Amino acid sequence: MTTISPVLSKPIGTVSPRLYGHFAEHLGRCCYDGLWVGPKNQDVPQTRGFRQDVVDALKAMPTPLLRWPGGCYADHYHWRDGIGAPEQRPVRLGLSCGLAVEDDNGIGTHEFLDLCEMIGAEPYLAGNMGSGSVQEMCDWVEYCNTSRKTNLGLERAKNGREQPYKVKLWGVGNENWGCGGNYSAESYALEYRRYATMLRHVDEKAELVVCGFDDHWNRRLMETLRHHIGLVDHISIHRYWIHGGPGIDFSEQQYYRLLEEADDTERFIVTTQEILDGVRGTRNIGIALDEWGVWHPESRPWGPDNAGTMTDNYEQACTVRDAIATAAVLEVFHRQCNLLSLANLAQIVNVLHAPILTNGKAMWVTPTYYVLQLHAPHVGAEAVRTDAYGPVLPVGGKAVTATSSRKEGQIAVTITNRHLSEAQEINLKLSGEIVSARVMTSDAANAENSATRPNRVQLENLEVKTEPEQLLFTLPAHSVATVIVAS
Repeated sequence: MTTISPVLSKPIGTVSPRLYGHFAEHLGRCCYDGLWVGPKNQDVPQTRGFRQDVVDALKAMPTPLLRWPGGCYADHYHWRDGIGAPEQRPVRLGLSCGLAVEDDNGIGTHEFLDLCEMIGAEPYLAGNMGSGSVQEMCDWVEYCNTSRKTNLGLERAKNGREQPYKVKLWGVGNENWGCGGNYSAESYALEYRRYATMLRHVDEKAELVVCGFDDHWNRRLMETLRHHIGLVDHISIHRYWIHGGPGIDFSEQQYYRLLEEADDTERFIVTTQEILDGVRGTRNIGIALDEWGVWHPESRPWGPDNAGTMTDNYEQACTVRDAIATAAVLEVFHRQCNLLSLANLAQIVNVLHAPILTNGKAMWVTPTYYVLQLHAPHVGAEAVRTDAYGPVLPVGGKAVTATSSRKEGQIAVTITNRHLSEAQEINLKLSGEIVSARVMTSDAANAENSATRPNRVQLENLEVKTEPEQLLFTLPAHSVATVIVAS
């Protein structure tokens, strides 16, 4: 028996909607064919070029924040290619992660920001430092945000948007330690300082994201920026989990190893904060984990367990195990919600750790999608400490973990049974009327949905027995459940 006790007297902080962000890069079939089929498509129902089934799924997930256009693609992207009449836009060589495609710029600034408005997402734009210029990025900010009748403001209106978009979040480059230009930490910091100074002249309310990397890079970066720390609002870090073996044919050891990697994300966040504490003074700088997720060996040409069989489109299996790892890191996000300012799962459709998949006319959602839906009650809520006491896993650590929050007279508790093969009896120390109780589970940890079996993994009602001051239920092996109680 595992006892779960939300400690309502010990609040942690508010779970910002930005912690449930997503990432849409021009990579593989993420943007084109995943999100976008074009306004002339007669085979797939669409609204202004975006797949209607995907739009509906994104609304229901939910999707409060969306980062675009990259990723590595951002440092090859020139925003002017994606405005104006679509038939007059240039076809460019779209480059990202070593994958070159013909990019007709069908999705540009207006289209992407239109999508964000359709699904209720805050936009987060990544600027081009690798092959662009300070002036180019300043012009993009002005084009999107100015309310004045400048040439750029008038051009935006001519292209269909009179009112400014008021985009707040701007990434100044992406992975500039590698694909974004192979800068040193010091040289990037000096370049960032120049960009940020000019960008703030254009829009003093813009929130600027500096490109971080590992602990060594981050220390050198922030030390170089020590005397201009006011130019930094967030520091970007990325964390992919790569030691879990194949997406489908993983061993028991690899199953647990992936969960350990998800948990270790917390150490990276805390260490990054310690670096910031050394230079930031009284200024609050958010940690932006703007790329995170599972990256299996079959969808990368590098790293452990790679057998040289990488797909050419960065697509991979999306199983129950990946969803369990998602639940594990969301617990981290809640515990560290005062340090972490935003987070973006990579990526939103078809590529890597995707919650949504498409194939021609077919669209289906993955187990990770359902885990994100189970966590929806926590978005914007007050996270509270949650104690769990019970059995341990074969590799050590708790078999059952949980996170809790309260909002608008309700308490939501999400519980994860991490055990690969054993169900767990749960005693949830709460009283009140049950509003909802649902669970994501399947017959196997490597189960996934597909075009032919779209509902193999789905949400089911969870049977809960109510007793004084406690709720009793059984969690199947490798499962995640959310219980909502009216307090």
